[in-house]
Amino acid sequence: MPVSETGGLKVWQRRTQRESQTHWLMWLTGVAVFAYCWQQISQATTWFFVWDAPRIAGDIWTRATPPRWEYITQLGKPIWDTINIATLGTILALLMAVPVAFLAARNTTPSALFIRPVALLIIVSTRSINSLIWALLLIAIIGPGVFAGVIAIAIRSIGFCAKLLYEAIEEIDATQVEAVTATGASRWQVMAYGIVPQILPAFAGIAVFRWDINIRESTVLGLVGAGGIGLQLSASLNVLAWPQVSLILLVILAAVVISEWVSAKVRGAII
Repeated sequence: MPVSETGGLKVWQRRTQRESQTHWLMWLTGVAVFAYCWQQISQATTWFFVWDAPRIAGDIWTRATPPRWEYITQLGKPIWDTINIATLGTILALLMAVPVAFLAARNTTPSALFIRPVALLIIVSTRSINSLIWALLLIAIIGPGVFAGVIAIAIRSIGFCAKLLYEAIEEIDATQVEAVTATGASRWQVMAYGIVPQILPAFAGIAVFRWDINIRESTVLGLVGAGGIGLQLSASLNVLAWPQVSLILLVILAAVVISEWVSAKVRGAII
C-alpha cells in the first residue's frame, strides 16, 4: 500500500497516483461507452410507445382477466407434448453428450491434438445457438411439429451436458484409475470401473438440471411451429384471445414450478 508524506506525517493511500489515474480513466471510458450505446438505442426507439406502455399493459390486463378456465380442457395434450419434448430431447442429448464428453476430457481423449479440438468444437457450436433458432432451422428441414422440437432441444442440450460432464471427468480421483489399471484391466474396463462410478452422481445431477431447463425452453418452441403448448399460445396471441393467453401462461407457470420442485427433490436425493 503506497505511503505519502504531508507535513512530516505519513498518509496511507489505497492506490498510487498512477493507479488512481488508471482507475478513473477506466470509469470515464465506461461512462463514455454507456453514453454512446444509450444514444444509439434512443435513436432506434419510438419513445411514444414506451411512455404509453403502462396504459397498454393495463388494457391488456383488463382484457386477460379473468382467465378463460373452460379452455383448460384443450391444454392437456399440448402441455403433455411440451413435457415429452423436454424429456425425449434431454435423453437424446445425454446419449450424444456422453461420448463427446469423454472425447473432450484431457484424461480420456484418444488424441489431445486432433480429436479433443473437434469435441470441443461440437460443445461450443451446440451451446452457442439458441433452441428457437435450431427449431426454425429444423422446421425448414423436416417440417413443423413435435419431432422438430425434440431434435432442437436435443442439439441445444448437447454442449451444456457435455461441458459439465467432461469437466467432471477431468476432476476424478486418478488413484482409483491407477488402481484399476494396475490389475491389468483393459481401457474399457478402466473406464467402466475406474471412471464411470466416479462421475455417475455428476451425470445424474446434470441430467435432472438440464431436463428442468428444457421444460422452460420447450414451452416457447411452439411459437415457431415446433409443437407443445407454445403452439396454443401463438394461436391465441394471433387472434388476441387474451383470456386464453392468461390461462396458458398460468399453465406454463404451473408446469415450470412442478418441474423445479421435482428437479430439486431429485438433486437433493442424489447429492
